[in-house]
Amino acid sequence: MFKLITSVFAVVLLSACSAQYPNQQLEGEQFPSISGESLDQSMVTIPSDFKADKTLLLIGYKQDSQFDIDRWLIGLDMAGVTLPTYELPTIAGMAPRMFSTFIDNGMRKGIPKELWGGVITIYKDGETVQKFTGNQNPNNTRVILIDNTGEILYFYDRGFSVDALNKLKANVK
Repeated sequence: MFKLITSVFAVVLLSACSAQYPNQQLEGEQFPSISGESLDQSMVTIPSDFKADKTLLLIGYKQDSQFDIDRWLIGLDMAGVTLPTYELPTIAGMAPRMFSTFIDNGMRKGIPKELWGGVITIYKDGETVQKFTGNQNPNNTRVILIDNTGEILYFYDRGFSVDALNKLKANVK
């Protein structure tokens, strides 16, 4: 038990030391090519594996981001917005990669199995994504709407709001 507590403490300590990047405005930019593994253990390359006209990415940098992601998911459902949507827990640093199985298994315990394909954890490219979007206010979800070429059609990173949801909805149509 002591080893487990020490390991978790080390992960938290090391992940807290990650670099800070200023938030960006990304509409019109090309989303970088990154890879991750879904909770159902499928390897995914983003954006090239997404063939739909439009795909929504909800990127979270901390466990506390899940609250904001959930608000977005509920808002999307209530507003009748239907499009392929993926949660991307994005964790930078070598230490989290060493504990990826432990972290992913923890997420699997809290997410229904039928939703595992929609949760793609990004470890190796976590730093790339954080640098690209910025990671200030890390509890806020990075909401990114891309087209089938990976161009960013909508970007928002200030926490859920009805106004932001309505602007996203207008971009989905």
